[in-house]
Amino acid sequence: MRHFLQIDGLSTKDLHHILDTTESFTSIDDRAVKKVPLLRGKTIVNLFFEPSTRTRTTFELAAKRLSADVLNINIATSATTKGESLLDTLFNLQAMNSDMFIVRHPESGAAEFISNYVDSHVSVINAGDGRHAHPTQAMLDMFTIRKHYKEFSKLRVAIVGDILHSRVARSQIEALNILGAKEIRVIAPRTLLPANVAQLGVEVFQNCKEGLFNVDVVIMLRLQKERMQGGFIPSEHEYFQLYGLTPERLAIAKPNAIVMHPGPINRGVEISSEVADGPQSVILQQVKYGIAVRMAILSLAMSSADENGGGN
Repeated sequence: MRHFLQIDGLSTKDLHHILDTTESFTSIDDRAVKKVPLLRGKTIVNLFFEPSTRTRTTFELAAKRLSADVLNINIATSATTKGESLLDTLFNLQAMNSDMFIVRHPESGAAEFISNYVDSHVSVINAGDGRHAHPTQAMLDMFTIRKHYKEFSKLRVAIVGDILHSRVARSQIEALNILGAKEIRVIAPRTLLPANVAQLGVEVFQNCKEGLFNVDVVIMLRLQKERMQGGFIPSEHEYFQLYGLTPERLAIAKPNAIVMHPGPINRGVEISSEVADGPQSVILQQVKYGIAVRMAILSLAMSSADENGGGN
């Protein structure tokens, strides 16, 4: 775990180890001093090439609560806008004795590309790359589910919305399959489904009512309009009429079903305010758990780098 780039390739034991480590960090929120010295003396760089609020701030808080020094790079005002290459930016930051790069990038594979060029003592964490993966978001989602249901083997989970453009959905599906969820459903119009989506190990539905029937977890996704070229839906209004999560549609799921959303929420597009703010919503819990999950991943990655003398 020197690098944490994607969920695919990890074992059930790996995922449970991350979840168990996360559990040990959740109590820090209750302390007067919300810090532990695990990464004291380490320098962590937030290298975000895409806009972000929740992900960047939770990574920053996680690093600071582990007592690391944190450097936030504003790409919009960095030397990359003057023509400096990604690798030159990386090497310059690495020369400042950085120990970890947390990378968010619009191109799939960017975090893995960077991991191939960092020094042997440096770790790379993928904070979202293109349409490919968002592994820390998937792990905080798995932790949220486990806090409510304990076991994955009996769960039916529905992921609703823009599956085609969502790196979160891909990582969620991989994690749920590894953890042994009973059934994973994806619900979306045909235009927002990847080709051969069933090969991901999911049941595919285009009818929202059929797909939501008797599920334990409903994960809503926003429309990734920044990644869309052309018309994927007739209008946001029509999309909400067919796929938006309303109290009436949520009633089709199990009575104790929880509602999740990785954010940012577009109210009245993929979810109604009544549901987003309702008693079955755990959206704000996801945000809260995001700090503990990222603390776990940062500490495990850095520990792996140190124990192996910087080796993979």
